[in-house]
Amino acid sequence: MSISRRHILQAAALTPAVALSQVSPNDKIRFATIGIGGMGTGDTESALRTGLTEMVAASDIYQGRLDRAKERFGNHLFTTRDYREVLARKDIDAVIIATPDHWHARIATDALAAGKDVYVEKPMVQKVEDGVKLVEAAKASGRILQVGSQRVSSIVYAKAKELIESGAIGELNLVEAWWDRNSAIGAWQYSIPPDATPANIDWDTFLGSAPKRPFEPIRLFRWRNYQDYGTGVAGDLFVHLFSGMHFITGAEGPNRVFATGGLRYWKDGRDVPDVMMGLYDYPSRGKMPAFNLALRVNFVNGAGETSGFRFVGSEGILTVDGGVTVNRQPRESEPGYTIGTFTKRTQDQFLEEYRKKYPPQRPTMDAMRPLGQENYRPERGYSDHLDHHRNFFSAVRSRKPVVEDARFGLQAAGPALLSNRSVFEQKAFTWNPETFTAKAIG
Repeated sequence: MSISRRHILQAAALTPAVALSQVSPNDKIRFATIGIGGMGTGDTESALRTGLTEMVAASDIYQGRLDRAKERFGNHLFTTRDYREVLARKDIDAVIIATPDHWHARIATDALAAGKDVYVEKPMVQKVEDGVKLVEAAKASGRILQVGSQRVSSIVYAKAKELIESGAIGELNLVEAWWDRNSAIGAWQYSIPPDATPANIDWDTFLGSAPKRPFEPIRLFRWRNYQDYGTGVAGDLFVHLFSGMHFITGAEGPNRVFATGGLRYWKDGRDVPDVMMGLYDYPSRGKMPAFNLALRVNFVNGAGETSGFRFVGSEGILTVDGGVTVNRQPRESEPGYTIGTFTKRTQDQFLEEYRKKYPPQRPTMDAMRPLGQENYRPERGYSDHLDHHRNFFSAVRSRKPVVEDARFGLQAAGPALLSNRSVFEQKAFTWNPETFTAKAIG
């Protein structure tokens, strides 16, 4: 007998409540976006859609994006190439930081010191040691800091968390997660504007703490391809998978990290892999048993873009993609036996004891067990990205803690950054997600 049940997830029922659904026009949270490229623009649009905000300013080192910000969001915007001018403004309550990764820690720390609440894109930092300092800075400042990995605000992930905690798949033992792509844009071959000139770009500011080099705009507009500014597939996509899985399971991080990969197809001058796999050991924590995690990112997947999770338990498998699916295949009530190679006498002796423990049962209607599937899907048009911004700006108003704070953010970023080290150094690492310390094995 096959049973399939479909449930519609509704945001109002599962996402953290937003008590500020009606905010008067003169009571908006004023924010600025620092780094108004593709992700920064998307963040800005979601922030405005919450109905809680008003955009005041934008900062970027490329003049074309500042001009475009005014075209898109209004001529009233204050724009500057120097983010410090944004932080100096008293009329700004919060900032969205969507710069290249190597600038995250510095700008976020400066913003906290300036009294701003901070939404910083993932990965929270480019280097673990910078993350430790940022965790301390966030705690000392008393400000709200939320990292931009939206799965922790998703009703889909909230449902997966609820199901696993309720024992829907029994005892968890393995998690598999993947994010595959097969397009030039998916592999970060972003467009380079024809007006990318030294006059329109503050090149030295872009380089920041990275090694000095002559003007080369491809490194700015495709910065994810380079170790100097980005964190590769691990920092862009592994970290999403870590944050989502940590939210669902309540895990804080692995205690062992090993990754491998290489540059297989997109040989366009980048110095990071386009195929990467990682293996991670997670210790038991609270009610959650120890389990293993396997991650994969492939930018050469001929089947197109796919991403998702498989949580494998003793009683079933829970899959997370655009929704949640639970598949169960109950075990047989008897363990069975393999006695064909025993002598006849030994077989008879074994069966006598076996049948005492497992007497033959006559089949009955009540003994029939359901085999089937449960599906949970969000309503059409649902956006976890919008919910994530809604949760951030609600916290800015209420001053209540967010889930993906600096500590949570580093617990997701840490093993992702260690995955890069594992690939480049060809070593496994131990990781302590409480002290944020790592050590090479061997």
